[in-house]
Formats: sequence, C-alpha cells, structure tokens
Amino acid sequence: MLTELRVHRAAAPLTDRWRRVPVQPRGDTRLGVSFRPLQARDLGLDPGEVLRLLLGYPFDVIRIAAYWDQLEPAPGEFRPGELDRVLDAAEAAGKRIILGVGAVKNFGYPEFFVPAHVLDGPLAEGSLVTPGEHRGLADAATAVIGRVVERYRDRAGIVAWQVEHEAVDPLGMEHSWRLARAFAAAEVAAGRAVDPSRPVLMNGFLPTSTPVALQQGWRTRDQGDSLAVALGLADIVGLDIYPRHAVAAAGPLAVYLDGSGTRRYRRRLGRVLGQAAAAGRRVLVAEGQAEPWEAVTTPPSLSGRAMYSCRPEDLLLNYGGCLRELAAQNTVPESYLFWGAEYWLLRDRQGDPSYLRAFARLLDES
Repeated sequence: MLTELRVHRAAAPLTDRWRRVPVQPRGDTRLGVSFRPLQARDLGLDPGEVLRLLLGYPFDVIRIAAYWDQLEPAPGEFRPGELDRVLDAAEAAGKRIILGVGAVKNFGYPEFFVPAHVLDGPLAEGSLVTPGEHRGLADAATAVIGRVVERYRDRAGIVAWQVEHEAVDPLGMEHSWRLARAFAAAEVAAGRAVDPSRPVLMNGFLPTSTPVALQQGWRTRDQGDSLAVALGLADIVGLDIYPRHAVAAAGPLAVYLDGSGTRRYRRRLGRVLGQAAAAGRRVLVAEGQAEPWEAVTTPPSLSGRAMYSCRPEDLLLNYGGCLRELAAQNTVPESYLFWGAEYWLLRDRQGDPSYLRAFARLLDES
C-alpha cells in the first residue's frame, strides 16, 4: 500500500507535455462528457454558455442530469423547462444523451437532490434507507422517475436512463447513510415500467488504491457496493475511475493516493469486468478523471500552475491508460465520458487553454 502513496507539490508550473503524449485510438468506444450546471455556477461560469461551448466539440455522448429538487421545487409543482432546453440543445447538436433520472442522488456536487418538502427531516447518519422504513421518500422517488421517463421517452436522442448515482455507496465523506438495494431496485423497476425499450445504466466508484478499496468494502459490507448492485440490477455498468486524488494537504505539499497500474487494481477491475461479462452486462466509463481532485471540494485553478492530481496531460494519460487496461481484460467500453469539462472552460477563461486543447487533440487524433 505504501507504493500507492505519493507526497508531491500540489501545484507545479504548466508544461506543454499534453502536446506530445501519444493519443490512444478510441476504436469502437464513443467519447463524451458529463454536463454539470451546478459545478459551472460554482466556478463562476454561466451554465448555458458552458453547454453551448461544449456542444461545439465533436464528441458523441453527453450525460445530463434531471435534478429532482429543480423539477419539483414545491409540493404539486413540476418545472421541466430548464431541462427541456438542455435536452433540446443536445439533440440539436446531434449528441447521444444519457439522462440521469436520480432520484435521490445524481451526479454533480452535492449529489443529493431530494426536495426539502419530501423529507420530514435529515436521513439518519449510519442508517440504511429502505423503502419499508422510508415509504414516503420511496414512493415520491419512484413517482418522479416515472414522470421524467414518461416525459422524455419519445426523444430519439436519449439512449439510456441512469438510475441513481453510485446508488448504494455513502454520500462521500459528508454523510454515512446509504440507500438499500431494494430502494434502488424499486427505482429501476419504475423506470422500466414506463420505458422498457431503453437500457438502464447504474454507475459505481472503482477504487484504484488499496486504502480506498478497503474503506469502501467495509462501509458497504452488508449489501455490496454500487458496482455490485449495478451488476445485479442494470443493463449497463458504469465505471467511475479516478487514478490519482489527494487525501491531505499541508502548505505546498499534498498526500495523494494512486494505485492505477498496480496488480491489486487490475485484479479489482478484472473481477468487475468478469462478473459483467458473465451476467451479460454492457460496460462504459461513466466518469474518467479529467479535472483535479485535491483535498478541497472545488478544484483549485492557479494561474500558470497545474494541480498534480490531474494536469492537462493527465486528461490524455488517464484515458489512454484506462482503455489499455480494459483491452487487456478483453473489454471495449461502449463509451468513455470525461469528467471535468466545466473546469477546462474555467481554465480557458483564465488564460490556460491547455485542457481544452488536449481534449480537442484527443478527439481529432483518436
């Protein structure tokens, strides 16, 4: 495990190494991004402008989230107008759309989007949220999923529904409650009842380091983690892969975990892929790290500097390394979705176009 620890300066001068990193051919894998309007706002960007700029790039797939608290801000209200506009724009750009229907969790911080009027109070920390003990929440969640799927099932651009986000894992380090497998199963059934023709995607975090794998295994030991549940419930298993992230920082230095490329990581990946193949599940990379993950919530952006957890060249290196690791396990992911596009646009606005240019180069040369 010590070989997976790195102590490194968190920020270093930018280089042009991204121009020279070999680009891995994509083959039959479709490339895409996730659109995070809340992250755009947190970075001081206009979400509509971010979407417009991103849709100008020639990628294939975009993942869009239907945030429950925005759709139903008050009892008896349903406001899909903004989501309609986002989907209209993605379809007009010819993108294939994965729509995350939630309901309790969805991608993009804070990942929890239950309207306040649905809950009587906060979910109890350390608890397992079952449909039996939280009947009101479960009924409301399945109802909104059904309503969203019904509204958008006639859109030809939508190719899959994503149910929940890392469905049964704890919500980061901030909350220790977890959804029960039965809760997620009811949500999947609600979506399929309205649209049995499209596949259901469920994603899960694939630890690249041993400490994170041990922690995740312990915290989800009673019913398995989100990848295990996805293997049992979904048609498509989405892998969330982050090769390097910080766990602590002091002054200019940070401690990172990076187990990518180790035998332990390959064994973990191989187990998931083997189970997916045995169950007839399709596989894609739902989140491929392409922005920094430092010891703070919002990725830092320092003028003339790159954060060690994900430099511009790492956008290419992470993608290439992931596809090669999957190929070694006889797997071709149907899609690879880069995570961090809003950050690239922030950097560009601040005078550093290297992340965007690395992405453009990858699209052009792969």
